[in-house]
Amino acid sequence: MKVEFLLEARDELIEAAVYYEEMQPGLGMRFRNEVAEIVVTIQQHPLLWRERHGGFRRVNCPVFPYYVAYFIRKNVVVIAAVAHSSRYPDYWKERMK
Repeated sequence: MKVEFLLEARDELIEAAVYYEEMQPGLGMRFRNEVAEIVVTIQQHPLLWRERHGGFRRVNCPVFPYYVAYFIRKNVVVIAAVAHSSRYPDYWKERMK
């Protein structure tokens, strides 16, 4: 299945990776790799995670306090957010429209 990032989600990923890299060299790359592994797994098994109210699915990062939120439109997985799990949980949901 094809995967597309919304521009906002891509920006969130880059912003978080830069933040972690500034905290400790190499940490930003570890974060990016963790998200990349999640995206590959979503691409291979998009229906593995339950659909939540509103029609999206969410995968928590195993190490970092982030999650990847996505929805499926036709045959495309759309990454809607790479969101910090402790910040305003619904801020990105308007992107699903």
